[in-house]
Order: sequence, then C-alpha cells, then structure tokens
Amino acid sequence: MFFHLCVVLSSLLIASFASLAFSSPSASLSFYEVLRSHGLPMGLLPKGVTDFVIDDNGRFEVYLDQACNAKFESELHYDRNVSGNLSYGQIGEMSGISAQELFLWFPVKGIRVDVPSSGLIYFDVGVVYKQFSLSLFETPPDCKAVRGDERPQEGSDYVNLSGEIRYLFDQEDLVRDIL
Repeated sequence: MFFHLCVVLSSLLIASFASLAFSSPSASLSFYEVLRSHGLPMGLLPKGVTDFVIDDNGRFEVYLDQACNAKFESELHYDRNVSGNLSYGQIGEMSGISAQELFLWFPVKGIRVDVPSSGLIYFDVGVVYKQFSLSLFETPPDCKAVRGDERPQEGSDYVNLSGEIRYLFDQEDLVRDIL
C-alpha cells in the first residue's frame, strides 16, 4: 500500500512539473510584459488592452477596449485591434496605429529600438523613420476615446506616401531636366 501511495504521489508530482514546463509564458503575462521581454518599452500600447493572442512566430493581435488617441511628441491613433510581427527589439508588419505629423496621419508600419543604450526608438511611417525618445514610452499612456468621424481615414487628411512622394520626386526631376 505504501508503495502504491508513493507511485501515485510521484505521478502527480511529475505531472505538475510537466504542466509547468510546457505552459505558455504568454498565458500568464500581460501584453505589456511581453513587450518588455522582447526588449521594447511597455508604453507602445495605451492602457485598455483587454486581450491579446500571439503565436510561436511572434505574430500578434491586441484588442483594446476602444479606438483612441494618445499624445507623445506627436499624436498617435490606435484602432481597436492592433497587429504585427514581434521579434526582439522590433515590431514589423504593423497595422492599427497611425501617427500624426502636422495635419496628416501616417500609418505606422513598424517600430524598432536600435540600440537600447541610445535611448531612441524609431517608428516606420513608410517613407521615413520618426525618431522618439525611448523614455516617452516607459509606461502605457492614457488614451482619449475617439468618435468614428475623428478617426484617421484614407483621403484628404490621411496619407499613404509611398506613391505620392514618388510622384512628387518624379515631377521635381522633370522640372529640373527642363530647366
């Protein structure tokens, strides 16, 4: 009987260690902690993350309780769903975040921390990288809810510069050639 009790206790102990060893780390971490574990600041996303999923390749989707805007050196807009591809020190293939410069909104396509000791973080907005102080993103910011009509839309105040800038440069070259 003592032998059977030892076998049962050993089996339970082994099973509990196995479940700890094979449990997903993201199951117990918040997305802010996942960002920090990947060498990124926690304040890249605002307060209000309700849930997230991330796969083994780093592809993630984050769900916010509402679309909102947060103010840093410039204003950022967050859709209710933000997605991207997370790797150490960077997020690529992003969607769901836009940055405002003057009166124009630019889609943020990626974010990277080049060298953490530099204190700089870079936002890829298509044709350029916007540089910010890393300290701006230490903690998740408060985010002001936006109505549907305040959201950046493609059109007059929303810019997808890849084609437009190329057109402007082509026109400038044409004028230079004529002169």
